[in-house]
Amino acid sequence: MAADTKTGKRGGLTSRRRRKTIVNVICFILLAAASLTVLMPLWFMVSTALKSMDEIFTYPITWYPHEPIWSNFKDAWVSAEFTRWFFNSVFVAAFAILGGVLANSLVAYGFAKIRFPGRNIMFSIILATMMIPEFVTMIPQYVLYAKLGWVGTYLPLIVPQFMGSAYFIFMLRQFYAGIPNSVIESAQIDGASHFRIWRSIMLPMAKPAIMTVVVLSFNWSWNDFLKPLLYLMDTKTFTLQLGLKIFVSQSNTQWNYLMAASCIVLLPIIVVFMCLQRYFTDGMNIGGAVKG
Repeated sequence: MAADTKTGKRGGLTSRRRRKTIVNVICFILLAAASLTVLMPLWFMVSTALKSMDEIFTYPITWYPHEPIWSNFKDAWVSAEFTRWFFNSVFVAAFAILGGVLANSLVAYGFAKIRFPGRNIMFSIILATMMIPEFVTMIPQYVLYAKLGWVGTYLPLIVPQFMGSAYFIFMLRQFYAGIPNSVIESAQIDGASHFRIWRSIMLPMAKPAIMTVVVLSFNWSWNDFLKPLLYLMDTKTFTLQLGLKIFVSQSNTQWNYLMAASCIVLLPIIVVFMCLQRYFTDGMNIGGAVKG
């Protein structure tokens, strides 16, 4: 009887392991298929960037260049003002990161750790702004910036970054809320002000969330096309996204050069994400502010 019981348990364990293995294999296949779906356009862009124009239009389509032409990247870069546009994008993105970190982290700390009248109401109003489409505020913002004389400068792209973002404020507030209040109380007993606590304690402890703000701020600023199109008038002040549009018209759609330039524009985003991927993953885990 005992032997039958042991045999039944072993059979049950083996059956569960087999089902678990099958489920894992199916999940792996589905994830691999989804990854290929995402990576195929990227691979096609890189492959096209390394081809000649004749090879691009060959039929059937070739998924890899027979003779990679690496000089396409250099030729595409020097055929337009990409160097100037690159540094313009870096300039705007740097201020976007600075404003995103300073403004949002400071406001989030106030909502998370400072008690004041109307705190919940004000936070609810901030969250409610996330439901307002950006296109609704586009015209009033343009009129305001035009009256201030900011159109044609980088100020409409930089100053709003220091006004805070509802999404970042919410994310950082939730992260700060996971930090025990005893840490704040101990610092206050030692005579630290709220600004000192935010700068010396909260920012280091919220490093994953701050890195998430850095990655997203850089990504949104680097890829922004509409706002630079609205506010920048001189080609010398254009960002890379506007520069690519000009390059399309100037190059008579040289697809290999266009794809090469697109790869170069995409590269900084990939580099930043790969360098900060670990922090980005931890930062998106809102409940992981303090790890035992």
